[in-house]
Amino acid sequence: MYLTKEVKEEIFAKHGKSSNDTGTAEGQIALFTHRINHLTEHLKNNRKDYNTERSLVKLVGKRRSLLDYLTKKDILRYRAIVKELGLRK
Repeated sequence: MYLTKEVKEEIFAKHGKSSNDTGTAEGQIALFTHRINHLTEHLKNNRKDYNTERSLVKLVGKRRSLLDYLTKKDILRYRAIVKELGLRK
């Protein structure tokens, strides 16, 4: 499986406050980005996997709404996470 417990803890430790702090917007955005990258690679090989395509679209929407929330709450945190993850916009 691509998303093990250790990978999640590493993502949250790097982008959140600690490895157990799974609720921060930065940690959630980083996790969604990791999942989006994995699904994108999967869809490059399996073009007709429409269920995965739908999951990818939903995940991108969730990440976008979290980024919008972070923009309204604290623009500096938003800019930091976008720069750190290499997201556009």
